[in-house]
Amino acid sequence: MAKKKASAGGPRGTPALVALDRAGVAFEVMTYQAEPHGDGGYGLTAASALGLDPATVFKTLMARVDGQLTCAIVPVSGHLDLKALAKAVGGKKAEMAPVPDAERATGYVVGGISPLGQKTASPTVIDATAQGLEQVTVSAGARGLQVRLAPADLLRLTRGRYAPIGREGHLP
Repeated sequence: MAKKKASAGGPRGTPALVALDRAGVAFEVMTYQAEPHGDGGYGLTAASALGLDPATVFKTLMARVDGQLTCAIVPVSGHLDLKALAKAVGGKKAEMAPVPDAERATGYVVGGISPLGQKTASPTVIDATAQGLEQVTVSAGARGLQVRLAPADLLRLTRGRYAPIGREGHLP
């Protein structure tokens, strides 16, 4: 995989891409025309637009576990199991973070929240299915901008951990 350098200014210079560039890891930047998401959400829209298997494209969700903001990364083909997330970080109760809290803490807008280069670091949990993949794709910090990298690099850069926090299928 060829390494793409982040450039200052414009969407390619997002904090996520700058963090990847500084870390010196191999990554690939992918862009697509971001349109308002439908019932499938931003992640499925990205997977479809880029012709990628939804099981390899991961969405970044911000939740509160016992009041502490926590970053959860799960395949776009499924949904986050809040009980499993709480257990993964040694908590009791998890709930989705309010959008303004997630945007303020990460510095990104919903639909473009990246697990990389967040304004405020949060405990991070990556769904265990990522371990078996050669590459994963996550938001690069803007709607219409994705980055593909090795799961081990994502784990290291987020200082995260793997746990089975994703569930197949979408919630009604």
